[in-house]
Amino acid sequence: MEARDADLRKELDATLHARRELGEEYEPALVDSFLEKVEQRLDPAIDRRVRRQLAEQQMVVARGGRPSGQSPDMGFAERFGFGMISLVLAIPLSAIGAVNAGLSGLFVTWLGIFGVNAVHAARPWPWPRRHRGDGDTD
Repeated sequence: MEARDADLRKELDATLHARRELGEEYEPALVDSFLEKVEQRLDPAIDRRVRRQLAEQQMVVARGGRPSGQSPDMGFAERFGFGMISLVLAIPLSAIGAVNAGLSGLFVTWLGIFGVNAVHAARPWPWPRRHRGDGDTD
């Protein structure tokens, strides 16, 4: 990797030297040329990393696991946090609803808050599966 860094540094120095000699009117072309060289060196490294990560994820899935990019189902802490945030946001929403539409606005606001929390809570609880340890899913 040191050799690549040295090569890129030489390319950058040459680009800056050419910019000083040629002037500002050639700056966009020089920058584009340098970025193209950087891209040519990065593309193979990025391709290798992506292929390796895909292969690792395929191995995990083939063994019955969950790919690392996927987040597990929400647990108690996330559900509790969602509930607390919705209650905190309920205060200004209630004030806005009550000021603009009176009691009916307040009712519609709380109906919406209840609906959002009900839909969120309707998701199945993941923690009984996770802590069994036998790997089976319900």
